[in-house]
Amino acid sequence: MLEDTTIGFIGGGVMGEAMTRGVLTKKVVKPKRVIVSDVREDRVAELTERYGIRGTLSNCEVAQEVDVLVLAVKPQVISRVLDELRGCVKASALVLSIAAGVPIRTIADGLAHAAVVRAMPNTPAQIGEGITVWAGTPQVNAAQLTQTETILSAFGEHVQVDDESYLDMATALSGTGPAYIFLFMEALVDAGVHLGFSRHIAEKLVLQTMRGAVDYAAQAGRHLATLRNQVTSPGGTSAEAIYHLEKGGLRTVISRAVWAAYQRSVALGGGTPPGARLGGRSPEGDQFAGNNTPGK
Repeated sequence: MLEDTTIGFIGGGVMGEAMTRGVLTKKVVKPKRVIVSDVREDRVAELTERYGIRGTLSNCEVAQEVDVLVLAVKPQVISRVLDELRGCVKASALVLSIAAGVPIRTIADGLAHAAVVRAMPNTPAQIGEGITVWAGTPQVNAAQLTQTETILSAFGEHVQVDDESYLDMATALSGTGPAYIFLFMEALVDAGVHLGFSRHIAEKLVLQTMRGAVDYAAQAGRHLATLRNQVTSPGGTSAEAIYHLEKGGLRTVISRAVWAAYQRSVALGGGTPPGARLGGRSPEGDQFAGNNTPGK
């Protein structure tokens, strides 16, 4: 527990609430040491009643009191929020931002505050099964690193990286990843209904199949292609299905989707073109990678 730590959340949306629930469920801090602010008075009232925490409509009021300030806002409003908070953050505080695509430098400069961690969690954090990729400035001290690890552990697993560029990649892969999984599951359910199952039974079959496959892959510790080959008999049903998935370009479509999400993440932060940063080709070809040199 971070018994003497007060945590403030700027933004009471889905992820703000998920993080609040996580730190309380894991008993990282007591409810009286959590403060949330939001632009909607009814939302503040809802969260304070549900979790027994404190609430306010003033972002600056939160920043002036807390030891860890979590920026759980959308990147589209980050500039306004930073303007409101500038001069309000305690000198000893840690700032933890989950605003997708917004660079650490933008946060640090906007707040005139050096100790900043940028993190990319995902929605399974709501049930303690998330994965968070994060990076911090050199000014984040040992105690603040402990605070970061303790808080992020309440949402699931976490991975620290040295290069901030991995945060945009994580946004596209794991941050946005649940949306890809949900879409794939939805398509499987629809296919089951088309076969003749009721939607209820199709959903049950798909959910447990997905859950079991993920758990099995995690425990097996083998390459995913090896696991796939185990259930793909020559001339069998799996081989037939996979043939059509590959023929339909499943891998390429997924790669293009992740690349597009990565481009969007970089754009939200006002970064350089992804092709130039990666020094390679995008799945769409050189015309999307920011260069026209073959093989680059």
